[in-house]
Amino acid sequence: EVQLVESGGGLVQAGGSLRLSCTASGSTFDDYSIAWFRQAPGKEREGVSCINCSDGATYYADSVKGRFTISIDSGKTTVYLHMNSLKPEDTAVYYCAADEWATDLRDEYDYWGQGTQVTVSS
Repeated sequence: EVQLVESGGGLVQAGGSLRLSCTASGSTFDDYSIAWFRQAPGKEREGVSCINCSDGATYYADSVKGRFTISIDSGKTTVYLHMNSLKPEDTAVYYCAADEWATDLRDEYDYWGQGTQVTVSS
């Protein structure tokens, strides 16, 4: 069973950048699809991006395409979310999730981190 810990959140001005990290323990990410979700106050949780999804594909929500990039380190223990050109509407708690069977952002994920706050000021 994999455990997930996110880091890298913080306060940034609009137009700025942040890099989130999701580090695995108990297992590597070899056998998992890994995704980033976010939830803003009063809003539903939104799938942002996933990697190692169906046939190794990478997916992005339309709201972040061209601005966010997901990547994984060579040791398959850390997944990154590089966030550029940040907007106030990107403000949310960002969660890392993993699952052995998920194929995209619409599937259920079994393992979740505790979340990291990202706040973008205007």
